[in-house]
Amino acid sequence: MEVVIAQAQQQSPIPSLLLMGAIIVVFYFFMIRPQQKKSKEQKNFIDAVKVGDKVVTVGGAHGRIAEIEDDTVVLEVERGGRIRFSKSSISMENTKAVKKA
Repeated sequence: MEVVIAQAQQQSPIPSLLLMGAIIVVFYFFMIRPQQKKSKEQKNFIDAVKVGDKVVTVGGAHGRIAEIEDDTVVLEVERGGRIRFSKSSISMENTKAVKKA
């Protein structure tokens, strides 16, 4: 029994540290980095919208951009019907789907 305890105390912590480091690297490349990339693409998309683009908001409102101000856009949702939204509420994924249709 004493031999087993002595062997357990003599093991190096390096393999467990390498395993923890590998887990951190995997989390970075499969979770954190893709989220940062998606966030950057969304920001670039919002900065590139212009008057006349057909967009969809996060809440599901479809419309055409009638006006752009500092951090807001005015969407024309029907003839004469205009609603003011924050630029950050425009959904890039849904807008791509609208452009394909």
